[in-house]
Amino acid sequence: MPPIDPPQAPATASPQPKAVGTVAVFLLADIALRHRIWGYARFVFGRFLMRGVPGLVMCKVMGSGDGGGFGLKPSSSRQALFCLFTDELCADAFLKSPRATAYEQRSQEFCSAKLRAYSCRGAWSGRSIAVTASAPQNGPIATLTRASIRPMSAWRFWRMQPASEVSLNAAEGCLLATGVGEAPFFRQATFSLWASTAAMDAYARTGAHLAAIRAAHDGAFFSESMFARFVPCELTGTWRGRSYG
Repeated sequence: MPPIDPPQAPATASPQPKAVGTVAVFLLADIALRHRIWGYARFVFGRFLMRGVPGLVMCKVMGSGDGGGFGLKPSSSRQALFCLFTDELCADAFLKSPRATAYEQRSQEFCSAKLRAYSCRGAWSGRSIAVTASAPQNGPIATLTRASIRPMSAWRFWRMQPASEVSLNAAEGCLLATGVGEAPFFRQATFSLWASTAAMDAYARTGAHLAAIRAAHDGAFFSESMFARFVPCELTGTWRGRSYG
């Protein structure tokens, strides 16, 4: 699980990434058993099937681990889709389109979020997310952290994972947390929803997570990483028995 709050020094000295897209959409789907073949096909071919979506500037199709999504054992049913759009109209149109509703129709649990970033550091495939929102004074926030883990650092990184996962799931004010990834072991991400910025900051500066931040800084675990905070514009659905919206 990449640290939710990054070290102050960047993991690499790469040039400032290009900021693209103003509105993000994050989908979580737990595909029903009778639709698993459909789900596997979406994981393998999803990025090709998303070609031609109006306003789409970035798309990441991701799998998940068992349980909360942070384990090394892959889940046979849970997957995620992260999309970045040029504007809100395009994001809304996508959420109503057959490409998005097909996930909901074939899932035993489904959750979707429409988001605007108020902070973003680092890059994902050489791109960043345009900051178009102000930091909220109160109310919920969402975070997305993703990292490409250096192969030589993978063992040290995953050794810290169990303690970080336990502390995240038990953190006061954490409304949702799930681990996802583009590829097992080396390209991982965490999406979380918090009751407030204060709740997230309290978690980020204590315990196992603080140790993970320091290790990420000192060990240079990542060849590329991105840490983004969002204002949720819309949140609907159910995940792990909890309803949102």
